[in-house]
Amino acid sequence: MTAMNGFIFPRTELGGASMLPPMPWHYSGDLLTVEFRTDPSRVAELLPDPLTLVPDDQDPGAVAMIFADWQSCGDDYSELMDPVRAQYKEAFVVVRCMYQGTVYSRCVYIWVDKDFALVRGHFQGYPKKLGSIWQTRPVAVGKAGPRIAPGGRFAGTVAYHDRRIVNAYVTLREESPTNGFVNGHPMVHSRYMPRIENDGTDSYSELVTMSGRDVEVGPAWRGDAEIELLPSPVEEVARLEVREVIGGYFRQVGTTFAGGTTLEG
Repeated sequence: MTAMNGFIFPRTELGGASMLPPMPWHYSGDLLTVEFRTDPSRVAELLPDPLTLVPDDQDPGAVAMIFADWQSCGDDYSELMDPVRAQYKEAFVVVRCMYQGTVYSRCVYIWVDKDFALVRGHFQGYPKKLGSIWQTRPVAVGKAGPRIAPGGRFAGTVAYHDRRIVNAYVTLREESPTNGFVNGHPMVHSRYMPRIENDGTDSYSELVTMSGRDVEVGPAWRGDAEIELLPSPVEEVARLEVREVIGGYFRQVGTTFAGGTTLEG
């Protein structure tokens, strides 16, 4: 019998066709964030048992809309010499929740523009969909982009099935001690797969947690922000109706993912 090799599908005898290299996975990128407040009941409807809202005094309606322009690779760095396999963009919506007395961040919606990042996210528990994501890139020379400095103006957009669903805008004002607070905890994710028998049960259903290691961050900047969440026949992000914008942020980050921990399942 032939031994099958590769981190994830397709597994082959040689293992070179796998969509993902083995962990660890390294990431470097630009993050543009807009934080806002919505009706906490709209956050609660996105939290499966046993997750619950954070207490009223911890801002349970706070949401972060994050755009990320990433470069990523495995431990042999081969993707960096074949950049089409390394570079991708994504946008994701993060809320906070409680599990057994601890506060976690949780990604409730996310769109990405490369298949390898989609599959990697499903392995980790992110509910990734393929979409069209764009964000303004900073520049160090010339006029075709903002500086990471006071007055720098950035935008991020998301479209899904050719329909624009998010517009976000940030104008930097000053350096900040943080990049916001909503996405500042270990992540708690759900990993599941429905049974092939179509009997309403799952082959597996797990609650997992994870965080990065070897984290490096550039200076954080904050400023004024605007955000629009637009209706769509196949998306629900607009249900997180914007009641109040908290602020906008920009930061360059680097991190490594090398696995997580199963909490339940």
